[in-house]
Amino acid sequence: MADNFCSINVALYGRGVRRWTMTERGQRHVQRTASSFTVGPSSLRWDGQSLVFDLHEVGVPLPQRVDGTVRVWPRALSRFNAPLDDGGRHRWGPIAPCSRVEVKLDRPGLSWSGDGYLDSNEGDEPIDRPFTEWDWSRGLLADGSTAVIYDVRQKQGGDRVITQRFHPDGRSESFEPPPRQALPRTAWRIGRTMRSDPGAPARVTQTLEDTPFYVRSVLQSSLFGEQVTSVHETLNVPRLVSLPVRCMLPWRMPRRS
Repeated sequence: MADNFCSINVALYGRGVRRWTMTERGQRHVQRTASSFTVGPSSLRWDGQSLVFDLHEVGVPLPQRVDGTVRVWPRALSRFNAPLDDGGRHRWGPIAPCSRVEVKLDRPGLSWSGDGYLDSNEGDEPIDRPFTEWDWSRGLLADGSTAVIYDVRQKQGGDRVITQRFHPDGRSESFEPPPRQALPRTAWRIGRTMRSDPGAPARVTQTLEDTPFYVRSVLQSSLFGEQVTSVHETLNVPRLVSLPVRCMLPWRMPRRS
């Protein structure tokens, strides 16, 4: 049952401040209503205008507190949904691809506001059954729209590429995938790629997470003829399900039954 494996993941990458929380909790720590979702001491709730995250977590491996509030104000809600695999057993869809975010943390003492993004993934089976790898990115364009590229490699069948542009008024449309470009391998030797306009090289400006199976980066690339800063992620599924990684996961994702 999914409610027996829930966590609130917080990742902070501030200047001089880094925090990571992802404590997995069992079903007795989870509560749901039509407008709220509680996992241990933290919760999410919809107040009618914004999604409010009340955070009370402890980081790992250093036990540093993360306490405060994050609010996400959608500019529009999206009903877009797309299958990630040929069988349609895994799906992705943005809930609020163009949003305003406000962060107020007591511990550590941080506050900021800006543009944000909220999406959802769901699946009917473990992800190691259909997939070997994927690259995902989302970038904010000059007109306030958000461009998302989901570049998926399957075990069986061809690659699947989802390219969708979401506007602040709720409209969205697909666009022609630009060519795939190779990016430098990570310290853990994970290959990663990004799709960028022809003749406009993509480059990594910052690596936020570099793990044996997953990497999160900030990239500069070109889409629709303009320079775009994107958040980019690469997942290597065989690495994720390997025995060494499974032995390391409790250090980053402790369990509270």
